[in-house]
Amino acid sequence: MGIEQKAGDMGIVTASLEQLVNWSRSSAMWPLLFGLACCAIEMMGAQGANYDLSRFGMEINRASPRQADLMIVAGRVSRKMAPVVRRLYDQMADPKWVIAMGDCAACGGVFNNYAIVQGVDEIVPVDVYVAGCPPRPEALIDGIIHLHEKVKRMRLDGELREPVRLS
Repeated sequence: MGIEQKAGDMGIVTASLEQLVNWSRSSAMWPLLFGLACCAIEMMGAQGANYDLSRFGMEINRASPRQADLMIVAGRVSRKMAPVVRRLYDQMADPKWVIAMGDCAACGGVFNNYAIVQGVDEIVPVDVYVAGCPPRPEALIDGIIHLHEKVKRMRLDGELREPVRLS
């Protein structure tokens, strides 16, 4: 008879420290307010009453990178804005994650010219890509859920224990 069977009736939960830390990290992500183009409208829509991002622990967007642990880059990034994106990312405390929202953030979208960065992954490491032009709020929520799954599979040193399988 294991500890789980003995403690099950007493309302005691057993878990490893790693599981508890990852649960708390995924349940209370605070996104950095960083909307650059039309995708920002959909990001704001995802936080409205119809979609309610607060059920994922994202009550409000943070205006300060020191209070945020998730950067959602929504829209195209110009070459002049690229150093600002990198500076904000560097100011975020570890652990930190990045979602590239929209085709422009992922690969430059229809703006294949000298003024637009062809993917925000040239500037900061991206954890989840959300496709669409602009992606609907449901797509952003799906990307956030995939990021939560990724965070729950992390070790305490920040490395993934196993690859994330997207369905």
